[in-house]
Amino acid sequence: MKIYSLSGPSGTGKSTSALEFAHQKKIEGIIDDGLLIVNGEKRAGISAKFEKNTIKAVRRAIFHDDGHREAVLKALKEADLSSLLIIGTSDKMTKRIAERLGIGPILHFYYITDIRTSQEIQLARFIRETQGKHVMPIPVRQVEQNFFKRFIQKGKEIVFNKRKIGETTIVRPDFHHEIIEISKIVYVQLLDYELKENEFVVRSDILKLSVELIPAITIEISLKAPVTYNVPHVLHNLQNRISEAFLLHFGIAPEEINIVVRGIR
Repeated sequence: MKIYSLSGPSGTGKSTSALEFAHQKKIEGIIDDGLLIVNGEKRAGISAKFEKNTIKAVRRAIFHDDGHREAVLKALKEADLSSLLIIGTSDKMTKRIAERLGIGPILHFYYITDIRTSQEIQLARFIRETQGKHVMPIPVRQVEQNFFKRFIQKGKEIVFNKRKIGETTIVRPDFHHEIIEISKIVYVQLLDYELKENEFVVRSDILKLSVELIPAITIEISLKAPVTYNVPHVLHNLQNRISEAFLLHFGIAPEEINIVVRGIR
């Protein structure tokens, strides 16, 4: 069995990308957070995402429990896979999992930066930090549900070349307590500051500010008269300043920054 590794920091979108990545590389099975996944379906294991704390979650993910380990090994033998992808936060972790399962060595090492853009990684981290959402690369019907304690919802269908290859489920683990809540007024205050600091903007109104997922902004401005400066250059610089400010303070750049020039004053 050929063993592959995919690693990257927590919250960067490894589980979101796992099904498509494995399909592209023709990898038959996936080990992710304590689960064995074959053809987009959970075959065996217990997810680390439903442990009570981070320490227990890590132990679950590396198959510290002998009963858990034996159940997954049995399923692996029955599946008779020719290739397997192990997902972890580092090479050290994926090597530890391979060693614990006795299926090494790992032949190919991949990293989240190889398969996701920096913008996709920023978005994944933003969602993790502000909403506490984690992704499992299995259908929602295969997730054990306790609605009194857990947030569970259907994620998205993973399609490759117009063919469905699996589904994801969104969960909020018990151990994820640290969520950064950003009030909409904070975004408004940062925008107001950047607009007032611009020497060419005389007046401004925020016409639209959407912050449900990726911030999207539409601003109406009046420019300084007389126009002895390069207007497109000024507007482009303003967009860049706003984008950099959002990236600095919130960890994500706006998806859209639309600036409408209303007039000259």
